[in-house]
Amino acid sequence: MRAVQKTAQKQVRERALLRVGELAERAGVAVSALHYYESRGLIRAERNAGNQRRYPREMLRRVAFIRSAQQLGISLDEIAEALTELPAQRTPTKADWARLSRGWRQRIELRIEQLLQLRDQLDQCIGCGCLSLQHCRIHNANDALGRQGAGPRRWLR
Repeated sequence: MRAVQKTAQKQVRERALLRVGELAERAGVAVSALHYYESRGLIRAERNAGNQRRYPREMLRRVAFIRSAQQLGISLDEIAEALTELPAQRTPTKADWARLSRGWRQRIELRIEQLLQLRDQLDQCIGCGCLSLQHCRIHNANDALGRQGAGPRRWLR
């Protein structure tokens, strides 16, 4: 009787797990992205008897967290660091997102400021390549950036 119960419990557990293709489809990412996230320790999979990946359903939320952070321009290294702050590698909650995203706010504000400045100067500068030496004397006096090589040196960093 016990063996039958254990087998039934195992079958229920396995049905609760997602195959890699199912997780990819539901999360809207490529299978290769999931494999990469797993290799970086961002998500985890279990292996079945046939050594196939099976993902707990909560990995859907973790992948959504990763993708949302990436959309904000947060690197995978920063995302991994943020996820390590969670106890026992648990799935981020709404409160976790609020706390972790506060830490990213200043960086995002700086990016917005830089993009607005770029937008406002877009018709005058190509970041100094330089097409307007007469306008860039302050930022590129005597074509100093030209000695560093061809192209828009400020954008190539």
